[in-house]
Amino acid sequence: MNAKKRINTMEQLSAEIGVSRATLSKYFQDPSLVRKSTSEKIARLLTTVDYVPNFLARNMNRKRTGLFGVVLPHLNDLFYMTLLREIERRAEELDFSVLIQNSHGDPQKEVQAVENLRSMNAEGAIVAPIGAVQNSPTFKRLSRDLPMVFVDARCPGLEKEFSFVGTDNAQSMKLMVDYLRRSGTPPKFLSMPSVNSNSDERERAYVSRMKEVGLEPQVISASSSSPVWDFESHGYEATRDLIASGLEPDATILCANDRLAMGALRAANEAGLTGSPDADSPRLRIAGHDDHPLSQYMWPAMTTVSQDVSRIGRAAVDSISSEARADSDKGRKPVEKLFPAQLCIRNSA
Repeated sequence: MNAKKRINTMEQLSAEIGVSRATLSKYFQDPSLVRKSTSEKIARLLTTVDYVPNFLARNMNRKRTGLFGVVLPHLNDLFYMTLLREIERRAEELDFSVLIQNSHGDPQKEVQAVENLRSMNAEGAIVAPIGAVQNSPTFKRLSRDLPMVFVDARCPGLEKEFSFVGTDNAQSMKLMVDYLRRSGTPPKFLSMPSVNSNSDERERAYVSRMKEVGLEPQVISASSSSPVWDFESHGYEATRDLIASGLEPDATILCANDRLAMGALRAANEAGLTGSPDADSPRLRIAGHDDHPLSQYMWPAMTTVSQDVSRIGRAAVDSISSEARADSDKGRKPVEKLFPAQLCIRNSA
């Protein structure tokens, strides 16, 4: 069987199959833009050659490219991977293609990622911001050409100017505080490094709810020598230091996210403080936030709250689709969509 002739450019394809470049361009944009007989001819001739249209080149000068970007702070975080899966599913339903950019938790790379998407003529971008204040003016400028929706965390100073989709942290922290104080000792709060707006929102929500029920908030700073996004190490070091300094054996620690709680659980396990829930002896209780995919497989299985990642991902795509295809900038109205979390009671607290 003879191999098909390899064609690299549309000019070569035009010469090979005898169809003008302009007609081919219309065909690849939308087959219905050319006559039915011509469309059928092109489709038949394409089977005789080895040619793959350049997606980016085809869309470079089109207003509606069917393409949007997603900028995430880390691709090795299972929460963001779960969120990305839901975004891709909804995008496919709406006939969009997705370009993924990783900012690596670096403010400069985050801006470059958005610049890259603009240069690719994306219709819009869903951004999980790292919370760098210095990026806000640049995002505002870039949004004139590239509509943006923030997901999971807010961008400082742009809360009222950009759409946001995420979890209702006030509701989720109230849920956790109320459960933990009813079922054991009042919770201390292990904060996470200030990497995005969730850090401050969850701490404020914890403090507010504790005061509302007449309890004294106890916030533990998550200072650590580890890299800022290494939450597990932060949780491990902070909990180990607490135990060494005489932490009450029946204390309750509410962690700002599940990855902190994973580190805290390791420290508690090493100290022999995570006994059976049915045992008479006091035990250290640890709870998290997010329902990380591995949280139920820790020992003990982690009590946490589950974010509605499916609805968050889908709503983010719906928001960017709506904003990208609004008739004008005046048609873009920032919308905030907050989704409640659900309590997941397991053995750790």
